[in-house]
Amino acid sequence: MEIGAFELSYEGPQLENVTVFASLRPWVDVGRVGTLTLKKLEKYLGATEIGRLSRPGKFFDFTRERPQTSMVNGRRVLAKPNTIINHAREESTGRDFLFLHIIEPHMFGEDYSEAIVQVLEYYKVSEYCRIGSMWDSVPHTRPLMVTGTLNELYEEKMSGIVEVSKNSYEGPTSIVNLVGDTLSDSGVQTSSLMLHIPHYVQLDEDYKGVSKMIEVLGSIYDFPHSLAETGRGDQQYQEITRAVEENPSVKQLVKQLEAEYDRGQINSDDNTILDPNLPPEVENFLNEMGQRFEEGSADSEETLK
Repeated sequence: MEIGAFELSYEGPQLENVTVFASLRPWVDVGRVGTLTLKKLEKYLGATEIGRLSRPGKFFDFTRERPQTSMVNGRRVLAKPNTIINHAREESTGRDFLFLHIIEPHMFGEDYSEAIVQVLEYYKVSEYCRIGSMWDSVPHTRPLMVTGTLNELYEEKMSGIVEVSKNSYEGPTSIVNLVGDTLSDSGVQTSSLMLHIPHYVQLDEDYKGVSKMIEVLGSIYDFPHSLAETGRGDQQYQEITRAVEENPSVKQLVKQLEAEYDRGQINSDDNTILDPNLPPEVENFLNEMGQRFEEGSADSEETLK
């Protein structure tokens, strides 16, 4: 079945009390926090794919977002970049969840956003929550902060856990924001959650951030606390602390960020992607850290084989 630009395959019972979790890459997915958070929740709830764009090449430039080739059962398979919709039902509560993996379009952005809205309206969603992550001038030695907007049902519940901010940002943004705006105008409860990640620690996969985001979502939607496992993220940040101790320039930077954090002087605007010009010594630190984590990742993969 086709709804707009999407081909849908769901044939189960009618969806009810539908909540959508959406991530957007690459615009607000540093450390792949949004992507990995959705994957974690999908695994926990047993989600399966129910839809994808029928012609993704209409929206994506395949020289910028390239297809991937792999071998499956001895045959070469080409996978095109696509926006994927997965579904899961929580049997204990009867809640339906849709997981929307959005890739920012390179062209026909209005059509793309409208196509997403069409599908969500077809499934009569009642709640839309977009999650993401951004670099910010925050220290890795303090609790990671989540800011954003919450619907009225959750503001009081999440007081002290999520810093609710009134968005006053002006500047570049994503056309996909049209999705949330359109749904909100039609009466759907919308919210956004943005995790702030230390800008001097640019991990490809930030598991400390994933743990924090799952902790917040668990508090809002009553997922088990055990989902927010911290071991891998704690190990990453402990390694960062050891590296910082060996670099006086970065150590001083962290102390300054700690002082600003403790005074509450951090950016809470959830649309700004901070990518400052870092001093050369900090750039060198990032390169060294990248090599360390690549070596650690390779060792982990060898152990699993």
